[in-house]
Amino acid sequence: MLLRATSQLRNDLARVTIRNAVKTNVIRCLTTRRFHRKSQPRSQGCNFLRSTCPWRQQFRFYADYPDHVKVTLPALSPTMETGTIISWQKKEGDKLNEGDLLAEIETDKATMGFETPEEGYLAKIVVPAGTKNISIGSLVCIIVEQQSDVAVFKDFKDDGTAVSPTPAAPATAAAPPPPPPAAPRAASTPAFRFYADYPDHVKVTLPALSPTMETGTIISWQKKEGDKLNEGDLLAEIETDKATMGFETPEEGYLAKIVVPAGTKNISIGSLVCIIVEQQSDVAVFKDFKDDGTAVSPTPAAPATAAAPPPPPPAAPRAASTPAVAPSVPTSAGDRIFASPMAKRLAAERGLSLQGLKGSGLFGSITSKDLDGASPASAGSPGIAFAGGVDIPVSSIRGVIAKRLLESKQTIPHYYLSIDVRMDSALAIREQFNKMLEKEKVKLSVNDIIIKAIAMACKKVPECNSAWMGNVIRQYDNVDVSVAVSTDAGLITPIVFGADWKGLVEISKDVKALAAKAREGKLQPQEFQGGTITISNLGMFGVKNFSAIVNPPQSIILAVGTTEARLIPANNERGFTTAQYMTVTASCDHRTVDGAVGAQWLSALKSLLENPSAMLL
Repeated sequence: MLLRATSQLRNDLARVTIRNAVKTNVIRCLTTRRFHRKSQPRSQGCNFLRSTCPWRQQFRFYADYPDHVKVTLPALSPTMETGTIISWQKKEGDKLNEGDLLAEIETDKATMGFETPEEGYLAKIVVPAGTKNISIGSLVCIIVEQQSDVAVFKDFKDDGTAVSPTPAAPATAAAPPPPPPAAPRAASTPAFRFYADYPDHVKVTLPALSPTMETGTIISWQKKEGDKLNEGDLLAEIETDKATMGFETPEEGYLAKIVVPAGTKNISIGSLVCIIVEQQSDVAVFKDFKDDGTAVSPTPAAPATAAAPPPPPPAAPRAASTPAVAPSVPTSAGDRIFASPMAKRLAAERGLSLQGLKGSGLFGSITSKDLDGASPASAGSPGIAFAGGVDIPVSSIRGVIAKRLLESKQTIPHYYLSIDVRMDSALAIREQFNKMLEKEKVKLSVNDIIIKAIAMACKKVPECNSAWMGNVIRQYDNVDVSVAVSTDAGLITPIVFGADWKGLVEISKDVKALAAKAREGKLQPQEFQGGTITISNLGMFGVKNFSAIVNPPQSIILAVGTTEARLIPANNERGFTTAQYMTVTASCDHRTVDGAVGAQWLSALKSLLENPSAMLL
């Protein structure tokens, strides 16, 4: 029994050993992992594949390469799914020490440095800088231990195979038929130059100047090609979704190439915008640089000997009776055609003439039902003339404003509450304070007092100082009041932070400084991003009342109208007196603020404005 058990154990051990040996050899030849094959020369590896597979001569497998480390894109944040390589801080052939900055990677949160995971030499950059939406785990570069192994990876490709740098031995089997010749290149096709062929340079990409920025517009370049750049110099002016901001030079050197000219709109975040080099002598090399993965070589290409392909056959002639563009709805030279707007629009879309068509609508007007009997309009039929005007291009800021406000109206269940506030006491205390502050050259406005009252009302009814976050309602501790400011570029809302604990003088100074910076386009992102509640005041234009659109994710925006004198009953000889009243309207998000809660907040605001001394308590 013991002998049989020993024999069985020996057989099992031999079976496992053989299986592991076969598995190791197969993986060594066919997979893409790192292997240390010190026991046998490289020329002896995988001989069975070379002898049995005739196609084996044309390709080189990862296992044929020297010992190397395949570096993949890591997950730099818990929510990261893809990333963008902004720039490589090392070039092919460079010595790498563990901890060196290898590349800058833009994640879903921020742009972060990616450190070298292994010591060695950078043999191959597989994914060039500027590549977007790289999946986590994708191969980005190759590191080798010996500098002499770098050249072997020159033609490395991440497709399971790579073109062998050395010619393969001739095969004994019959070679497959040669592939058809490639299409001849036209004589005018230039030679190409790859990024790796250029001198050391820094690829500057469009940064995210605000968390909500998706695209930007380069308004102007403050430097021209060849200029010396010092770190911190103003390089360009960029229009974001919020404001026009200055973009400072990220590196010292010389501006070698402006890739994206001034005036270009809707530039995606991470797009290459310019090239910076260290040496002025390298500027000329980038004269014909193009950001398409390759760049036109500054040296002339050899002329192609093959003839150009024949021109395509001419297109079939179009029928003369078919108009190129559907004509507009014609009008009679003498009589007016009465038709519904729907009928006119459908007639224009279908290219139908309403001339002579009998209508079935009111007083014989043409409706959409009458179009079945209409005849096609001729190309020469007179159309509705354009009344004249000008098409104004939509700026980045205007486009974002339109998008955000449309989303607000479509996704937020607005409701509106209005109340009349007697402003006599507030106006009196404003006048009193301004006399006291004449020496300090500080002048309080009605808006400053309203901002303070908004903040104090939020402390009394904290449910209104909140935001809808999807699965939670976030209630803020501080009250940061966003103040709507109209600029030439569009609407922007700089923030008075901590308005609940600031005094009127400090609030007044903050508002004036922020408004001036907003109109000059010098606001920093942290000065207009955030806020817990918004005020929009159109009273200076004589507007009595209006309804504003909630600024998501906030819950309330207060629309302030003008102050006007009204007659009210009084116990005097005349039986009436005059008082200054102002109408305010609160637009509320019903997901976070119920109607009764919104009414309580508005009542608290009214009480504070009518008794401003209560804000001191």
